[in-house]
Amino acid sequence: MTDLLTSAQMRAIEQAAIDSGEVSGLELMERAGQGVVEAIFEEWPELAEPVEAGRGASPSSSIAHSDQWRNQGRPPEYLGKDESPRRAVVLCGPGNNGGDGFVVARLLKDRGWEVEVFLYGDPDKLPPDAKANYERWVGPVRKLANLSENDLWPYRGALFVDAVFGTGFRGELPEDIRGAYEFSREQITTNGPSRFVAVDMPSGLCGDNGRAEGCVLPAHLSVSFHRAKLGHFLKDGPDACGKVVVKGIGLKDSPAEGADGRSPTVPTDGEIVKLVAPHLPGKRDGVHKYSHGHALVLSGGHGKTGAARLAARGALRIGAGLVTVGSPRSAMAENAAQLTAIMLQQIDGAHGVSELLEDRRFNAVCLGPGLGRGADTQALVVAVLKENRATVLDADALTRFERTPQALFDMLHDNCVLTPHGGEFARLFPDLAEKLNAPATAGPAYSKVDATREAAKRAGCVVLFKGADTVFAAPDGRCSVNSAHYDRAAPWLATAGSGDVLAGFITGLLARGFSPMQAAETAAYFHVECALEFGPGLIAEDLPEQIPAVLRHLQVC
Repeated sequence: MTDLLTSAQMRAIEQAAIDSGEVSGLELMERAGQGVVEAIFEEWPELAEPVEAGRGASPSSSIAHSDQWRNQGRPPEYLGKDESPRRAVVLCGPGNNGGDGFVVARLLKDRGWEVEVFLYGDPDKLPPDAKANYERWVGPVRKLANLSENDLWPYRGALFVDAVFGTGFRGELPEDIRGAYEFSREQITTNGPSRFVAVDMPSGLCGDNGRAEGCVLPAHLSVSFHRAKLGHFLKDGPDACGKVVVKGIGLKDSPAEGADGRSPTVPTDGEIVKLVAPHLPGKRDGVHKYSHGHALVLSGGHGKTGAARLAARGALRIGAGLVTVGSPRSAMAENAAQLTAIMLQQIDGAHGVSELLEDRRFNAVCLGPGLGRGADTQALVVAVLKENRATVLDADALTRFERTPQALFDMLHDNCVLTPHGGEFARLFPDLAEKLNAPATAGPAYSKVDATREAAKRAGCVVLFKGADTVFAAPDGRCSVNSAHYDRAAPWLATAGSGDVLAGFITGLLARGFSPMQAAETAAYFHVECALEFGPGLIAEDLPEQIPAVLRHLQVC
């Protein structure tokens, strides 16, 4: 899996490399600037062509956009025939991100570009490495503060490089650089001719939680270093970043020992959040259906059975050997009319569930979808958890405990998976939701990752916090993100019943013997892949039926 770093983790890795003597901060800054220039030319190859007298900039190639601030399908074009050399405007900030910007400016100028540099802050207060690159820049430096949108209009059509604030930014953009924000937003929303590149993180976006508390300078391309950051994949990050490219700057994940013989402090593998990758081994030869588990999905009463059938279909398609829907008497006919490969068993109340689970071949249970929020749902949850089976609790099985969440946590075991969306998470973990929604002004920003980790520790089991930025956490601190963004954006998943199918996918994988964390990660990954396979027009019933095609594409037998 790909690592996603916080700003503090990235600083620790950089500092460890510097302390070990492997590299200097100035060398890292030079490599970062070179990486940005490389990424620009890779994204828009026509800009890499040598600048010749009388030759202007070529029309741009297609740019990968997110939806919120961009229109799809039309690349920005230069107006008319620009006979001037290529132009760049580099916006530098008061920290080391600004130092990266000065390197970019110098490298582009060395290639014959006309480069304008703006600085936010006092050059005398720049950090040492940034100050060194400020002094290496041979052109004029104008003040960025208090520029209006109109002040930047003469540069319309240029390449803009945002190196104002980096991954450590918190809070809102200062009021005196809002002009740059207004200009960039206007250019991107109207498909204007300018192209915008963010160094590490668009200014105004928090690198740790992906939140834009106020304005953010949106980008077509965001260039990160060594590893992607959490903010690229959480909350507002994907909309602001456009496309994310990661450039190596020669850092190791485990730097050598320092001169004093001690190993530097770097984040451990367990502390680092992972970006989910597919993992679904094929079925073994020479086995029978019970070798792949028997999943039980509990159904609601008459008129509330569809959610359970969606989950059951998902469990069967993802590979459970057998799936049974446990139905109350009032819904037996309704369920029987629409089930074929999935079996049906009448279960009336908690006692009926306990009796059925005396058959030890039932090794995974899903309950919550369509169950209702009455006392009978709570009794079913209690009965299932007493049997110590792999269990997925979703929807009503979670909401039923909103007044007494600790009562639920006291019953949970480490073979459970909770699958709340934002509203359900707030009902079970109101204090964590409040912290998550509070603005970050100083110190480490509280993120969805932090909230999910705390929730998993409190519940004592795996928590899957739903969203386009789905976050998974285990009680031991392991954490990962499944991103439905960028080339995996699947807005069609916002449809009734898709979460029920996800619960079924997890249950089916638990039945097959997956660990709770692995089942949750794999199910969510395939959930997105199924949506991408079908495309627009998706409804929940379509999701399980895409599994065969997705498995073929991933070459899973």
